[in-house]
Amino acid sequence: MDNENVGEHVYLQIINNAKDYVYICTPYLIVDDSMVSALCLAAKSGVDVRIITPHIYDKALIHLTTRSFYRELIYGGVKIYEYSKGFMHSKIFVSDDQIATVGTTNLDFRSLYLHFECGVWMYNSKAVLQIKKDYFDTLNECTQITLEECIERLPIRVFQEILRIFAPLM
Repeated sequence: MDNENVGEHVYLQIINNAKDYVYICTPYLIVDDSMVSALCLAAKSGVDVRIITPHIYDKALIHLTTRSFYRELIYGGVKIYEYSKGFMHSKIFVSDDQIATVGTTNLDFRSLYLHFECGVWMYNSKAVLQIKKDYFDTLNECTQITLEECIERLPIRVFQEILRIFAPLM
């Protein structure tokens, strides 16, 4: 409507202003260079950056594309986890015990640039700490992805890199 990428701006603002931590849940992690840079810069600056994605997926190509970003993010200091108890479809950001978002916006091109999404932004609300607690409850059901695992996936990595060319369409 007004050519403002509100979802992207909100997410980048949270990441760029985080002092201690930013925790993210997203079913799809298909991001552009500015988001990758922001996440890695925050992690390299000492911010605890963690992202949970689903291990059990609903769309195979999207899942492979999501995983194609792991190596770069992990190398940049971001901790990546996969939830394995089922398909996780929550979209949350929580940061520094003060800020949280919950809504429909995925961390992918379609949500950030094409779709009309809905979200709630919370600041200094009791709900922020409840969301953080829920995040850690979910984290207990996750497996952390290591850089070694990403490197071992060489045959799949070639296919994933090809998929990244089409990432803006996903």
